[in-house]
Amino acid sequence: MVKYPKDVKEKALARMMAPNNEPVAKLSRELNVSPWRLYTWRKEALQAGVVAPGDGRNAEVWSGKAKLAVVLETAALSEAELGEYCRAKGLYPEQVRGWREVCEHAFDQPGGTNGKPDRKRMRELEKELRRKDRALAEAAALLVLRKKAAAIWGEGGDE
Repeated sequence: MVKYPKDVKEKALARMMAPNNEPVAKLSRELNVSPWRLYTWRKEALQAGVVAPGDGRNAEVWSGKAKLAVVLETAALSEAELGEYCRAKGLYPEQVRGWREVCEHAFDQPGGTNGKPDRKRMRELEKELRRKDRALAEAAALLVLRKKAAAIWGEGGDE
């Protein structure tokens, strides 16, 4: 196992995480550190509580877990503190506000939607079910009448 100096790990983490957010492949070539080692260091940092996953992607494609962590960290911050936090993480305050709004409305909407498509589909299915029930009841009534007619007049009926 290769031992890396502590400053190499710190430098790599600083460049992988926001606001730099450099891709692992690029860092691997520049620092002469294997990509799997960089991924391990990043995973350890995320488990230690660093919420900005620096994987070369912009903040809008972060995992929901990372976005929720940012919302929780910034919930009690003032506007000035939020701006400072966002600058440190490479975010925009509007992104954080949008994520917060999504979190606030998440429990208001069943199934992640406003419920209208679900209710509309439910009404359509209930309507179809009632139509089929009526058709089945009509078919059953015709069978009963046919049996009674056969019992009264016999099978032929043309005599």
